[in-house]
Amino acid sequence: MPELPEVETTRRGLAAAVERRRIECAIVRHRGMRQPVPRGLEQRLAGARIESLSRRGKYLLFNCVPANDKAGTLIVHLGMSGRLWLVDKVTPPEKHDHFDLIIDNGRVVRLRDPRRFGLVLWQTGDPLAHPLLASIGPEPLTADFDGAVLHRETRTRSAAIKLVIMDSHVVAGVGNIYANEALFHAGIDPRTPAGRVSRERCSRLAQEIKKTLASAIDAGGSSLRDYVGSDGMAGNFQNHFLVYGRAGESCTRCGTVIREIKQAQRATCYCPSCQRR
Repeated sequence: MPELPEVETTRRGLAAAVERRRIECAIVRHRGMRQPVPRGLEQRLAGARIESLSRRGKYLLFNCVPANDKAGTLIVHLGMSGRLWLVDKVTPPEKHDHFDLIIDNGRVVRLRDPRRFGLVLWQTGDPLAHPLLASIGPEPLTADFDGAVLHRETRTRSAAIKLVIMDSHVVAGVGNIYANEALFHAGIDPRTPAGRVSRERCSRLAQEIKKTLASAIDAGGSSLRDYVGSDGMAGNFQNHFLVYGRAGESCTRCGTVIREIKQAQRATCYCPSCQRR
């Protein structure tokens, strides 16, 4: 699943091509996404101007001023296997290309989503008031998230710390891959009950979440299966994993064999020597 670094990489790649540009038209080839693509969206977007492209958690927000309607936001989520990329207008769509935004510079923002778990929605008014966005926690790369926030949010939680930092109500967009890596860098066993993580260790973990996500963005995200950036190129942060996907291999720090367990049906990889409860 594309996580925050992949979504942010996509946003940065698209922004220069779409911001302050006009949408010639939108094409919906399949409305049956995780939620149906709204009826009338094509008419609403035709002639609209994209003022900015922002991100909230794992959601991309195309902030638009329609030609004959109230300002609103096109909300896009990549789901489990989606990609949003730029192609030329003459590039023919393929089987799983479900949605296009045709821009007045001859470029097309195309959504490919084989599993159709993604979202293409419209929100009039404040996009952050949308039910899917309203309860998302602080952005991890901003000053709104730090060790004090994490410590406060974990005091009454008995769930494993890895599951808590993946809870979007606690902090936005820390997916499975980056939770594994950040916990390794922080030296914290992912099974540790969140309420038992000290203030000092929460501070370290918050710092490592920020560092891990920032490094992944710099590397263009992680490409394990379907993900490519807006330019069609794969990311390469997977070449820097220290624990994720390395079960049975030796820890690069201490040589201990990396272990893998399941937490909430997701793979958790950790070093039993470097990471302590």
